Amino acid sequence: MTPPSLIQTLLGAARSAANANSRAESTCGLGHPLVGQLAQQVRAHLASEVKDRLGQRVRAMTGATGDARDFLEPAGDPGLFGPDSAAWQVHAHFVAMMTGGLSSLMLQALHPQALGAVWDHSRFRTQLQARLGRTALFVATTTYGGTAAALQTIERVNRIHAQIRGQLPDGTPYVANDPELIRWVHLGETTSFLRAYQDLSLQPLSAARQDLYFAEMAQIGERLGAHSLPLTRHQALMQLQDYRPQLRADARTRETLHLIENYPCEPLDRPLITLIVRAALQMLPDWALDMLERERRCALEQTAVRTALQGMGASLAWAFADTGVAARAHQRMQTPQASAPTPV
Repeated sequence: MTPPSLIQTLLGAARSAANANSRAESTCGLGHPLVGQLAQQVRAHLASEVKDRLGQRVRAMTGATGDARDFLEPAGDPGLFGPDSAAWQVHAHFVAMMTGGLSSLMLQALHPQALGAVWDHSRFRTQLQARLGRTALFVATTTYGGTAAALQTIERVNRIHAQIRGQLPDGTPYVANDPELIRWVHLGETTSFLRAYQDLSLQPLSAARQDLYFAEMAQIGERLGAHSLPLTRHQALMQLQDYRPQLRADARTRETLHLIENYPCEPLDRPLITLIVRAALQMLPDWALDMLERERRCALEQTAVRTALQGMGASLAWAFADTGVAARAHQRMQTPQASAPTPV
């Protein structure tokens, strides 16, 4: 049996709740005190079931691994950032992170050496979900994990990068721990994550907190070996521009873009994935879209896609409010997470 899509799960829960209320009213009468009590119990049960199903669908879509309960320890350890950080706020938004992650992959594919290292030393072309899942776990651990776990994760990536080297088809050499390549990847990820969050969150960051986000994330990039990282949004956008002479769109780039545009998922999840991929493309700079030979969509279509993804983002924030990675990290610190609206 094919599992339900995210949208079907939400709609099914709404219908079940309405049917349960109707049965209670017909059995006991509208004024009976048991009606309200029974309806409340049914809604609580259905909410728990829906949250569990949404979690299953998200893990299936993204190839996510690990257990959010791991982030409950060690108690009181703020990790590298802590609950008041901009990083904790931005990285808690699942839809923005997935959209920004795919947008970042599209952008990074324009750098031949950066793409070559992934092309030659990973199986992302046949296991894109697993690749995305590993990246998500790295971001989650370095953002929300305890200090020791975050540093160990960074060190593990550094050991892997130290072993990756090769040549492009034209003979150009590359090494994965080249500080300039690491800075390029860092810029692609941070600018894409923040752009997606600002577009899709109902609580976008102020200009000051956007700059704080880049200053915080520079700590990760520096530990990975990058130098001269941006500390503000303006600096990040300027540094992206500086890389343009090194970029090109070749056959590998086009194949990578085709793979992302046809992101593997269950058929019933295809509408949501299509919206995410479409938004990911439209978040790219104009010059990147031109290099990828893609057009900027009209403002009306962009607004429609953004509105739909904002709604889904709110639904998933509700679903993960108690059991997601960010929620578990807040529980570890005994700090409240920003409340999520209940889907109507």
